[in-house]
Amino acid sequence: MSKLLKGTVLKMVALSAISIATLSACGKKEEAAPAPAAVPAAEAPAAADPLKIGFVYVSPIGDGGWTYQHDLGRKAVQDKFGDKVETTFVESVAEGPDAERVMRDLAAQGNKLLFATSFGYQEFVQKAAADLPEVNFQHATGYKQAPNSATYDTKTFEGAYLAGIVAGGMTKTKTIGVVASVPIPEVVRNINSFVLGAQSVDPDIKAKVVWVNEWFSPPKEAEAATSLINGGVDVLYQNTNSPAVMKTAEERGVYAFGKDGDMSAFGPKAHLGSAVIDWSPYYIKVTEDALNGKVENGQNFWWGVKEGAIDLVKISEEVPQEIKDKVAQVRQGLKDGTFQIWKGPIKDNKGNELLADGQVADLPFITSIKFYVDGVEGNVPGTGN
Repeated sequence: MSKLLKGTVLKMVALSAISIATLSACGKKEEAAPAPAAVPAAEAPAAADPLKIGFVYVSPIGDGGWTYQHDLGRKAVQDKFGDKVETTFVESVAEGPDAERVMRDLAAQGNKLLFATSFGYQEFVQKAAADLPEVNFQHATGYKQAPNSATYDTKTFEGAYLAGIVAGGMTKTKTIGVVASVPIPEVVRNINSFVLGAQSVDPDIKAKVVWVNEWFSPPKEAEAATSLINGGVDVLYQNTNSPAVMKTAEERGVYAFGKDGDMSAFGPKAHLGSAVIDWSPYYIKVTEDALNGKVENGQNFWWGVKEGAIDLVKISEEVPQEIKDKVAQVRQGLKDGTFQIWKGPIKDNKGNELLADGQVADLPFITSIKFYVDGVEGNVPGTGN
């Protein structure tokens, strides 16, 4: 082979090798190219923010009664709904302009459901609700509603009547007494119901009342209880928030009832029973409604023994069985609707007939009571009745 031919052949072989190598390299590059990146899966939607719920309390949580029970209701909501809700509270909020400030502050913090738990907050709830239509307001014991507010209450007079039955069976002096807070229809109704319960056992029973004009004032409550005891009262009821009445009864050797919460620990010997409120059924209902976007505003909810919102608990072993049986009978009647507390004949303490024999009081009557029934001494403050 000539040198020229040999060189040509060698060049051709070299070029072929280069071409093959190039093609091979190109093939490898295509095979090694990474597959198109997978489209990342859509992220799971973030968990919904918890419903923020605020509670406004008129007295300290440690009052052992009214506010303590409301806070148990708040805790029941937190336990029931877990991380779906976030609850907060402000305690010892006076019934004045500061209540409105507190409510507005809670709303500014993102609370969309507010429970205002005292009667005297009423006008401030209405003002705040008018300016904050995105917030649902719930006002305890009030009577004014709005498109974004409702009122709720417990039939505390049912617990008072049950306690009255026990008082009627235990008093020796036939004189029972009530330490009262503020003269509004709710409180006057409770006083009268307690007396009617006692008189259902003994019609000759009389009652005395001392007003302290505050919901929570242990010194004044104790002073009022002492005054009643010195006046011949041997069984005490209260419509105030602290256990001071129970403690005084224990010290003085007379009987007493816990109100709103279980106060048996504050007077083991004095304690005849406690008319305990359970706010949790209502608080859970409203919270569930709020989570479902269907809060029922513009109306009043009034729950009692039938709904499990109140009952007389821890009745003393000293109470005769026949009295306990009467309590049980009335309790069942309240549950099934066969018993009415406010059923005539009922007279006021001036002798005026209020309800004729067999007549059952209607709602307007029951919610506007401003008089004492027969057997109660004195007049309701500010009424002359």
